[in-house]
Amino acid sequence: MENLIAFCGICCNDCDAYIATQNNDDTERVRIAADWSKQWKADIKPEDINCDGCTAESSRHFSYCNACEVRACGTAREVINCAYCMDYPCDKLDVVFRVAPKAKEMLDGIHGTL
Repeated sequence: MENLIAFCGICCNDCDAYIATQNNDDTERVRIAADWSKQWKADIKPEDINCDGCTAESSRHFSYCNACEVRACGTAREVINCAYCMDYPCDKLDVVFRVAPKAKEMLDGIHGTL
């Protein structure tokens, strides 16, 4: 299976929400919601754990993704992901890169091949 890369560079194939959704695994949704609620000090419910990937045209995205500034920008600019943006890298990605340094490595790698 080819890797699905979010606008921010996170590999959706490695994301617990994506995996649980693709496997239609309600037990995992409950576990992930509890783990992420504790980790991010947020109220995440099992029904929030539905995602077909950041760049998917499906309406199923993790609840945060619907408010994500990076995703909104990438969608508006109609890029495959942020590595393809003429303004890459930008300030919107700073927060993502702090918590997910592999996302930066992913986008840098893609950007370097363009």
